[in-house]
Amino acid sequence: MERTQVKRSARTRWGIERARPASREDWTDLLKTIAQRTDEVRAGQRDGAGLDETEEVVFALAQAVEQRDANTGNHCERLSFISVALGVALGLDHVSLLALHRGGYLHDVGKVGIPDAILFKPGKLTEEEWVTMRSHPVRGEDICRHLKALGPVLPIVRHHHERWDGSGYPDGLRGDRIPLLARILQIADIYDALTSSRPYKAAFTPIEAIEIMRAETERGWRDPRVFQLFTRLHRDVISKMVTMDSTERSLISMRQSLVSLQRSLVAESAALTHSGLYVA
Repeated sequence: MERTQVKRSARTRWGIERARPASREDWTDLLKTIAQRTDEVRAGQRDGAGLDETEEVVFALAQAVEQRDANTGNHCERLSFISVALGVALGLDHVSLLALHRGGYLHDVGKVGIPDAILFKPGKLTEEEWVTMRSHPVRGEDICRHLKALGPVLPIVRHHHERWDGSGYPDGLRGDRIPLLARILQIADIYDALTSSRPYKAAFTPIEAIEIMRAETERGWRDPRVFQLFTRLHRDVISKMVTMDSTERSLISMRQSLVSLQRSLVAESAALTHSGLYVA
């Protein structure tokens, strides 16, 4: 979500620049449960990477936005969890995982300025109402931009509604010009939105949601590589973990699923390296 220039070649065309074959130590870390890793991220947020009072107010504001809608439930918590899971599977560093965790709560903070009549309208929005609704990423960035600790989260807040083909908003970014963390959180956000009820729709089943996301990816709206990773992670990890309470998310109970994910990622890494598309 930052505009830092990165040297690119044909091998970076998928845009998952930081994905790489994991070392033995990385896989040992990956064998932890995602829930356990999320706890570590939260601990980092409380400690050296913690928030000052002003930043805590912003988080409280974001949670107040979520609580305006009785249909969203624990949307931010679920979104944070799934985003961090994807980040762990990609081998992202702690700073990136912390940004995904915080982004899960802050991505829609700009909706604090959207009237309830628009936010909860059961019918189709007018073009004028859409203009207002589409302003929330920029509003959210403006709310967070002056807080130093939230710097890594800004690109998530601003760009989580961009589309792979450039038809999204607010900046119409295309392909890997959309920051990777925004692409990750977007996939998690769409899945949770589809599988939750809203004033304008009933909840879809997980299978239905994934098929809708697949169609959107084929249409050119989503990063195909992030979506592909999500489908594997959903099958092997997320679909099992979302039905478990925290006491059941143990290292032993999740090891087989994560080992399976490890093997599939290693296999894909080898295939991408062989085809010249993989970034080491």
